[in-house]
Amino acid sequence: MAIFEKGILGGFSGKVGNVVGSRWRGKDVMRSLPQRGKYTPTPKQLEQREKFKAVILFLTPIISVVSLYFGNRQGDKSRFNIATSYHLKEAVVDSPLGYVIDFTKVLISKGDLRGLDRGAVSAAAGQTLNFSWADNSGQGNASPFDELIVVVYAPDLDTFYTNLSVDTRDATSGSVTLPAFMAGFDVEVWASFNKPDTNLAAISTYLGRVTMV
Repeated sequence: MAIFEKGILGGFSGKVGNVVGSRWRGKDVMRSLPQRGKYTPTPKQLEQREKFKAVILFLTPIISVVSLYFGNRQGDKSRFNIATSYHLKEAVVDSPLGYVIDFTKVLISKGDLRGLDRGAVSAAAGQTLNFSWADNSGQGNASPFDELIVVVYAPDLDTFYTNLSVDTRDATSGSVTLPAFMAGFDVEVWASFNKPDTNLAAISTYLGRVTMV
C-alpha cells in the first residue's frame, strides 16, 4: 500500500488497471490488486470446516434460546458466538457419517443460576413429556419463581421443540405436548432454569433420550 499526495488529477477511488485507489484515515492510498492463486486447504482446515458446519446446522434452529441464555456477551462476541465456540470444542465427535453432535455434551444455556436437582423426564400418551425436579429454591440464587426451559430435538426429523416457560421451580413438575408428527420418534431432551425478565440462566441438564408414545 502506498500513500500519495494529490497531484494535478487529485486522489481517486476505484480500480485502474491493477491498482485500487481509496481513502484511508483521511489519506489517499493506492494498493495493488491481490493476486489470485490456487489454494488448497489443509486436512486440519477441512476438518475444522466440517466441525463448524455441524455445529451451525445444529444451533441455528435454537438461536433464540442460546442468544438469550448462553453466558454473557464478551466484547463483540455474541452469546451465539460463545455457544458456537463451546460446541466446537466440546460437543463435536467423528463418526462413520462424518462429524456429528454429541448430545450428552450439548448445553442450551450456560450461566450462574442454580440448575436442576434430580431432574427427570418421561413420555406419556398424546406426545406428552412429563418433567420432574426437586425444589431447590433458596439455594444460591435460586428463586421459587424461576422458570423451566425445555428444548427437545428429534434427530430423525431434524426438528426442535422449545418452551421457555414450562412451569416455576417450586412446582417440581410440568409437562409439554409435542407436535403430533413426533409420535413414535426418539427425542433428545435438555432442561434448564431462567430468571424471568433477565438473561440469567443455569447450566442446562441433559435429561436423555426418550421415545415418544
